[in-house]
Formats: sequence, structure tokens, C-alpha cells
Amino acid sequence: MSEEVKKNNYSADSIQALEGMEHVRMRPSMYIGDVGERGLHHLVYEVVDNSIDEAMGGYCDKIDLVINEDGSVTTLDNGRGIPIDLHKKEGVSALEVVMTKIGAGGKFDKDSYKVSGGLHGVGVSVVNALSVKLHARVFKDGKVWEQEYERGKAIYPVKPTGDTEHKGTEITFKPDSEIFQESVEFKYETLAKRLRELSYLNKGIRISIIDKRQTNDDGEYRQDEFYSEEGLKEFIRFIDQNREPIITDVISMESEKNNIPVEVAMVYNNSYSENLHSYVNNINTHEGGTHLSGFRRGLTATLKKYADNSGLLDKLKFEITGDDFREGLTAIVSVKVANPQFEGQTKTKLGNRELTSAVSQAVTEMLEIYLEENPNDAKTIVQKVMLAAQARHAAKKAREMVQRKTVMSGGGLPGKLSDCSEQDPEACEVFLVEGDSAGGTAKQGRDRKFQAILPLRGKILNVEKAMQHRVFENEEIKNIYTALGVTIGTEEDSKALNLSKLRYHKVIIMCDADVDGSHIATLILTFFFRYMKELIEASHIYIATPPLYLIKKGSKKRYAWNEKERNEIVNEYKTSVSVQRYKGLGEMNAIQLWDTTMNPENRILRRVTIVDMAEADRIFSMLMGDEVPPRREFIEQNAVYANIDA
Repeated sequence: MSEEVKKNNYSADSIQALEGMEHVRMRPSMYIGDVGERGLHHLVYEVVDNSIDEAMGGYCDKIDLVINEDGSVTTLDNGRGIPIDLHKKEGVSALEVVMTKIGAGGKFDKDSYKVSGGLHGVGVSVVNALSVKLHARVFKDGKVWEQEYERGKAIYPVKPTGDTEHKGTEITFKPDSEIFQESVEFKYETLAKRLRELSYLNKGIRISIIDKRQTNDDGEYRQDEFYSEEGLKEFIRFIDQNREPIITDVISMESEKNNIPVEVAMVYNNSYSENLHSYVNNINTHEGGTHLSGFRRGLTATLKKYADNSGLLDKLKFEITGDDFREGLTAIVSVKVANPQFEGQTKTKLGNRELTSAVSQAVTEMLEIYLEENPNDAKTIVQKVMLAAQARHAAKKAREMVQRKTVMSGGGLPGKLSDCSEQDPEACEVFLVEGDSAGGTAKQGRDRKFQAILPLRGKILNVEKAMQHRVFENEEIKNIYTALGVTIGTEEDSKALNLSKLRYHKVIIMCDADVDGSHIATLILTFFFRYMKELIEASHIYIATPPLYLIKKGSKKRYAWNEKERNEIVNEYKTSVSVQRYKGLGEMNAIQLWDTTMNPENRILRRVTIVDMAEADRIFSMLMGDEVPPRREFIEQNAVYANIDA
């Protein structure tokens, strides 16, 4: 049959029926989100989830994770061990079914697991399919049972290999570089953050991590152990360690309403931001959902009732709202649900309607008891709410001034903005540039069709330390709102952002590649995180990466973005090399800035994403808050290079 005939012969034979493991390998992103860094680490989370499920069922209290010398990962728990007896339907060991069949596992049997975190995930079989090798060992009934796999296929049947007094499951796997082409290297910090989070969400479980890829000066492996006796209460203290509490201790409770376990912990601090974090079966529901709605309802109703009865609000000239009760509040809500229903594309918004009343009832009971037993703290909270109401009233006026200035309402664009000619927001991008000098260079170097430039004067306001009305009164921040064309505030949420009229789908922060530039970029990012989080979540925020060095040899010239690249180029050129260190964007001419930082064909843009909302909250409060020692410690631990310019 000729090639032309083959192309036109579209029949049943042309349809590829990929099933199970083959489909996972062909379409991995459908199962783990992507095949980049996030998807790679998701493999570990899936295996750990199985151990956490055992722990939630009361069968396991210890989980160990090891990053091995060859880059593989081993997890070991002391649970019941995956069943190894014959699976009647499949005719092979239950272990092999779990490891090689998509959708197989005890968590689909209500008698085995009442609640499972892994229901949101995809199971260990997907990990197996995406691993070049996987080795399973089960310690059960006095025997060690083993089976090995290559790219999801069993090499030999499950077999006993020895005797043991232990119980549990050990999984060792190495990701397949054919799937994860970007990198198969696990990041210790990323895994440790998730394990710490799991220890807070599941108190009483001891979780350890060891990295055997390298040792310190004493010949010891890097390692951590996480264990929490108080659970969410300790989690709150960890997140809020850089803020000053205004009440004596964290308010916390555990309850069960309508057969739904509910845990809540909360504290009021002296900040002006609201930080609510919610979890369902250990999954971070960063989009919220019905459980968070229940928390807000219970909090507002109970505190409002107490405040009204206290008489403290009598002198207040305007009504208080739900926003006022949540200013300066850090809270965590964790629920365990047998059949979670998720909404939205990212599956991180809970939709179970029964959760609203369950959480609301639990929070109401907790707060009523607390307020009655702690009258001094109760008075402090009400006074904080009154200050928040006064600040909100002032902020409303300031915000209305911002709204009146937006281009949509006819107020015109900021005078400093050099707009682009393209009208389609998807094709447009705006550079937020540090200083008028660099802004002028950027204006000359840009492509006027789709690139706009908004110079920012000096360092913008640190919103972490500022009351809301001060934020909206700040000239640079008003210019950002006006240039972007977004609107702010609804009756339910005074900070809610409406992106329907966003004028640019790429908002690019472009600052000098030095300490001052990094500080300004962090100030801008703090503003976006606290007041325009929706832009980050919708993948609209980027950071430009200007080069640090220009290396010349005769007519040849190349740019380097770090010391390693500079050294490699210098070694390649060998002799008669001149190296120019850029201290700022202003040292580049318009052509150089375009070539290196603004030209879509050459530039490197870093998209800003929020992987861990609680950790992002902690980092921003630490970097931009009042406490100096933790900020210094963070910089010392995370500084890769220290450049001191004379």
C-alpha cells in the first residue's frame, strides 16, 4: 500500500487504544500535571500519600524518606504492608495489581480506608509507569516479599526473599529521564517542606528525610525529622513566627460534625493581611471552597455577636464587615472527607456543600468557649476589628480614587506609561522598570507594537507593614492599578481583583541584577502576593533576567547571567578577553537591553508561581516584616554568591 493510500485510509485500525501504563507514559501530564520539576516531585508525594493513608487509618506512625546516591528515592513505613495474597480477578498478587493497574488500590474500598489523601492523586502505579526502575518490598506476616519493575512492567512474580520481624512497605524508584527530560534531580528543600507540612497536618507521625547524595564537612548526610504533638497549633506558630501575636496563644480545636473530622487553628497578629490556609485530606486547597466558607461564616457570626453584646462597637460610626474580622488573622482549616468533590481546573477548590455547615458549627462552638474563657483576648480582638473597620473605611475612599483613575472609567493612563499599539491583551506585555533612567532605555529598545513600559520611582511601598488605605494612596501603586486596568473590591471581599479588563497578559518585573534590584523586585512581588494574588495564580506575573556580564574578544561578544557562565566563556576565549560587569540596567544601551532581556526570541523570563501558599506567606512575612534575625538567617542560608562591589 502506497504512503498516500495509507494516509487516506482512516479506519478502526488507525485508532490507538492505549490502556493503563502505556497511556500514562504517552500522556504523563494528564496524571501528574506536568513533566517538569513539579511533576517530578509529585511522584514522591504519591508514594508518601499511601503511607499517610495508613497513618490516618491508625496503622502507621513512622515514615522514612531517603534520596539515594544514584538519585532514586526510597520510602519506608511501618504500616500493614500492601497485601501480597492472590487477587482473584487478576490472577496475580495484589501487590502486582496495585503496582501495575491504574486505579487499583485499597483506598477505593471503603472498608480499608475511611479517608484517603491519595483520592486526589493518581496512585503508585503511575509512579511505577514513569520510573525506569521500581523495587517494592513488603514486610508482612513474618516474611519479606519483593517484586521489581521496569517502566511499569513486572520483571518477575512477587516472591518471598527472607524472614522479618518488621511490618510495612518499602518503595524505591528512579524517575525515567525519557519522561522527565528537563531533570530527574530531586530537590531536598522541596521534599522537606512537604514532609514538614504533612507532619503538622497529621500529628503524632514521625517523618524523616535523608539525602545521601552529598555529605557535610563532618561526613554527615543532610537530614531532618519532623514530628508534631500539637498539629495545626504548631503549624500556625511556624507560619507566623515572624509576626507578633496580639493574643496570648493560638486558638485551636478538633471536632467531628456530621461524621466529618474538622481541625482549626488561628491567631491574631499585628499585621494588616489576612492569611487563611485550608486543607482537605492533606491536600492544600489554595482556591478555598465550602470548608473555608464555613470557617468565615462561623468566625464572622460569632465575633459579631460578641462584639455587639460587649458594647465596644457603640461608638463606631459605620458597620463592620467580614473583612474586618479577618485582618491580621492567620488561620488553618483542615478537614477529612470520605468523598471529596473538587471544582475548578486545578482541582484545588472543595465543592462538598455539607462542609459549610459542619465547619461553621465547629468554629462557632470553639470561639464561643474561647471568648467566654479569655475576656482580655476577646477585648483585644474586638479592638483590632474596630481599627480594621476604620482603616477599611479610609481604604475605601482611597480605592475609589484609584478606580476613578482607571482608563476604563475615563481617568486616563498614568503619565509615565509608554503604552503599546496592540489592542489584544493576550498579545500585550508591560515592563515594570526600576527608575526613570532604565525606563528611558527600555522605551527606546522595546517593540512598540506589543510592549509597554511603566517606570517606577525608587522603592515602592512595603505593603507588608502598611495599612490598606496607605497602600491605595501610594502613587506608584495607584499607577500600577491604573496601567493594568484591573478593578478592585466587591461587597464580599474589598481586596478582590477583577481581571476581566486586564490590559496586559504579561506583567514583567525588570530590575537591576544587584542587591537593590532584588529588594525592589521583592517589594513588587510582595504587593502582588498581598493585593493582586489573582494575577500570580493566572500566570500573568514574570521576572526579567538581565545579564550580569558582557564578555568581549575582538569583534566577538557574549553575555553571561552568572559567574559559572562567565568563567566558561572566559576559558573558551582564553586570551585578550575583556569582561564588563553590569551594575544596573542603565549601563546597557537600548540595543543590548533588547537583545538580552526584552526580545522574546532571546530573553529568559521566570514565571512567578505559588506552589506552597503557607510557605510563601511565611517567606514574605519574614523578608518584608519587622523581625531582622530570621531575615538575616534566611539570607545566609540561601545566598549562593555574595558580590561585594567596591
